[in-house]
Amino acid sequence: MNPVIGLDVSKGESHVQAFLDRGITHGKIFRFKHDLEGLVSFLNYVREVESAAGMRPSIVMEATGHYHSPVVQFLDEHQYLNIVI
Repeated sequence: MNPVIGLDVSKGESHVQAFLDRGITHGKIFRFKHDLEGLVSFLNYVREVESAAGMRPSIVMEATGHYHSPVVQFLDEHQYLNIVI
């Protein structure tokens, strides 16, 4: 299995959990705000997971109307695969 980062998106903030493999979590739940500072901290978190896994993680999140939009745009700009369900 490839590494996966799951996002629980809400208004202005997301909670994140990374999995290096099926059932193998990476670290604790990570939270970030949907402002530039928060998105940069999330990017650093994604890169940390990438380093630990040895490959780029896929990022999966729920469709939340428009709340997930800044996260998707930011990930697209940094060329990370993101899947909105």
